[in-house]
Amino acid sequence: QVHLVESGGGLVQAGGSLRLSCTASGRTVSSNNMAWFRQAPGQERELVAETIRWNGESTYANSVKGRFTISRDNAKNTVNLQMNALKPEDTAVYYCAMGTASYNIWGQGTQVTVSS
Repeated sequence: QVHLVESGGGLVQAGGSLRLSCTASGRTVSSNNMAWFRQAPGQERELVAETIRWNGESTYANSVKGRFTISRDNAKNTVNLQMNALKPEDTAVYYCAMGTASYNIWGQGTQVTVSS
């Protein structure tokens, strides 16, 4: 009933930029908290960026503050993650997530690889 699809991942050199997009079906982005998580091999899943439905405020992991920006495109029912000044340690599978009380809807993930 609810489905999230990420796109925009790929290979980029350190210092470069990528923009990830997440398109939702079956539920509106505007009525949900939206987030991007990432998981690197051997590591726990990490909350990267989050935008709260109640007030539209966005929060970021300390590791990406000043470099990443999460945004909503409500007309397209998408959430985006603009990633700038990428570092090799940003390499991970990035997942889009949606929820109200909790993040219970997840996308399939998109690989981001940053070369040194």
